[in-house]
Amino acid sequence: MKFQQLLKNEETNAKVFMIGTSVLGFGLVLVHIFQLQEAPKDPIILLLFAVFLAICEYYPIPVWKGNTAINFPIMFTLYLVFGLGYTIFVLASVVLLVNLISRRPLRIVFFNPAQLILSFYIAVKLPELFDDIIFLNSSFINDFIKYGLILLLFHIINNLLVDVVLWLRPQIYSLNSWKQKALSEGTSFIISLGYGFMLFLLGSQNRGGIDFFSFFFFFSPLVGLSMLSAVIFRLRTEKSRLKALFSITSELNTMVPTEDWLDGLKTSFKAFIDADACILWFKEGDEWYKRFEQGSVKDNIDLRNEDFQMMSNMEKPVRYDNRRHDIGIASVCFDQSLKSFVYAPLIIEKEVFGTLIVARSRTKSFLEDDVSSIASFANQLAIVMKTRTLIKEQEKRLILEERNRIAREIHDGVAQSLAGAIMNLETAERKFTNKPYETLTIISGSVLKLRNSLKEVRESIYALRPYPTERIGLISAITKKIEEVNSEYKVDINFEVRGIEERLSSMTEKVLFDVLRESILNCIKHSRTEKIVVLLSYQSQQILLRIKDFGVGFSLFDEMIKAENTSHFGILNMNESIEKINGSLQINSKKGSGTEISIIIPKMHLEGGPQYDKNNVSR
Repeated sequence: MKFQQLLKNEETNAKVFMIGTSVLGFGLVLVHIFQLQEAPKDPIILLLFAVFLAICEYYPIPVWKGNTAINFPIMFTLYLVFGLGYTIFVLASVVLLVNLISRRPLRIVFFNPAQLILSFYIAVKLPELFDDIIFLNSSFINDFIKYGLILLLFHIINNLLVDVVLWLRPQIYSLNSWKQKALSEGTSFIISLGYGFMLFLLGSQNRGGIDFFSFFFFFSPLVGLSMLSAVIFRLRTEKSRLKALFSITSELNTMVPTEDWLDGLKTSFKAFIDADACILWFKEGDEWYKRFEQGSVKDNIDLRNEDFQMMSNMEKPVRYDNRRHDIGIASVCFDQSLKSFVYAPLIIEKEVFGTLIVARSRTKSFLEDDVSSIASFANQLAIVMKTRTLIKEQEKRLILEERNRIAREIHDGVAQSLAGAIMNLETAERKFTNKPYETLTIISGSVLKLRNSLKEVRESIYALRPYPTERIGLISAITKKIEEVNSEYKVDINFEVRGIEERLSSMTEKVLFDVLRESILNCIKHSRTEKIVVLLSYQSQQILLRIKDFGVGFSLFDEMIKAENTSHFGILNMNESIEKINGSLQINSKKGSGTEISIIIPKMHLEGGPQYDKNNVSR
């Protein structure tokens, strides 16, 4: 409670300072408006200055990791031509309008123009105390020095007011953030100083009257630089965002079959969406579970059935700009310092699989581009969830098929053998008195059947145990199997692994291990080879397993015909197992040229629909 109270006090202090600055700034505007006694001599030039100021304010120049509006040369020229009153009025009107268009929070809408007005007013008034001091005989140098002094004071006061707000607010204002802002403003200072030098240099030359076109062509490069650099910066930002989305999607594709696929979001999501906190809810059946969280999220979240119903009925992304409004479950999930939120439902075929909630500390901080990006990310998560559901259903079906197969084998094999043995023993019991020798023959045959049945039971029990790939992993299981084969058959088997090992689904690893084991045994039994090369390659888009021998080879057509007439784990069965995990089997062999078996398992390709942003995806 003390910490929350401290945060509340810090936020209150920041608000009080911003309100006080706004009152002083706009009070200064009202005073100068009432002091205006005559209309401007050239309203067209005044309008030109207002438009240039608006463009520079709306398209700040990106510098380092921030951006800055280079509008001081225009402000100062406006002050020289029309005086302080019109400068303050135009500056306040333009900055206020730009902040309203940019949908900034109300307190920032009034604070930004107020702090610029106060900074410029104080910067202009302080040097007037030293008007009697003459630095040099050159009026050009004196004017430029005065310009530089006003520029320096303006930047110091303006940055000081902003620093106070950033220091008072609850969010941490780090030294790196201050350095970044100082670099941005320092760049603005240097550019403004250079433009001021050109302004006074050209003004000191007798070139006749200064008209609309003079101002237009003088400030056009500055305004054009602002617009062009801002547009380039926004395009680069969008490119970076798309690249981050592609990176996250690729990472999710790679980790879809694994259980720890959400761990990859912890670093990549922050790079994709600059958010202060987020929560990911998943729906499994009729139950909702919190599967991922980051940032200022409350520890104990107790939601009602109505809250889950609200998420289940959500059909499109929803944005809440202010915590004061009814923001749904976000008020229960997130800390009080977070103010604006975006809900993005995970929907496929009109079925809600979950909800992603993203939060920021400032009100009205989510723009349409942010909502679109969050919705696109939610689309990808929806497809991941659907894919994982299908994978689990497929694995359950394969497990059920495997159980049914074992049941059939027991019924057709062990059960029949036991039934036959019992019948023989019963016959032997009846013949024991009259025909003891025949009874002994029947018992011997029954014992042999029972031994075979015992062997089949042990094989079935072994098949039901956890698979080697589940216990020790695919690479370790293959290595161990190769060591066993080497020790038993004395064959030179070379095993090579390329790429970084990735955890695959248990069924995929089982099929790969089974095919490898059968392929090696087939090579030893039929190819009469002395060397086998095994390659397991983890590639960017697929998993490759290759088994190559240097034996006698065979005719693939003849082997396919033979496989149809046998019940062994032949080529057809291998191909069927690989197709169940969406893989492909390739066999290259010729008589006398050895055999090469390649198994290719493509990684999951998740593709989101192009519709934003309605967050609906269909398959």
